[in-house]
Amino acid sequence: MSARGPVLPRFWRDRRGASAVEFALIAPVLIVMYCGMAEFTQAMMAQRRLTNITSSIGDLTAQASQTGPARTTDIFTIGAIIMSPFPTGGLKMCLASVVSDANGKATVAWSQASAAGMAECPTKGAVLTDVPLAVLPANKSVILSRTAYVYSSPIQFMLPRPLTFTRTLYLRPRRVDAVLWSIAS
Repeated sequence: MSARGPVLPRFWRDRRGASAVEFALIAPVLIVMYCGMAEFTQAMMAQRRLTNITSSIGDLTAQASQTGPARTTDIFTIGAIIMSPFPTGGLKMCLASVVSDANGKATVAWSQASAAGMAECPTKGAVLTDVPLAVLPANKSVILSRTAYVYSSPIQFMLPRPLTFTRTLYLRPRRVDAVLWSIAS
């Protein structure tokens, strides 16, 4: 026993370090929440940019009467610029013209991918069965705009594995019945 009285009761009444102890207990939880929200916000921003790219590249193609390798390369460059400041290494884009016959059978007239080996990009002559009839009625055409992006979080605390986002849009040609493919364009 000390001169000031019993040590244990004095220890429990002393509140001088309570705030520091409370902060030490709550700080890790707050840091985890902050990092998690930052990661999810970045992923949502990347997903929104991908949606903008899908819409933009499809719209640019649908406005033309014909397109070709040079024009689609320029359009894919625009898509990559829209994706910035996110890295574009995981960005893949695809443009295709899909036409239907009198029976409503949807066939790919032409197709161009920004990256080789894009599995989601249909090949020329492929018959598509997943195009809704309301989108592509008989004897009409649409521009298929499809994008995919592999998002890897820079922090990798809450999202340790990459996420893959994909978007598909169908746009009707604006000036002509079908956008044609021309090697000269």
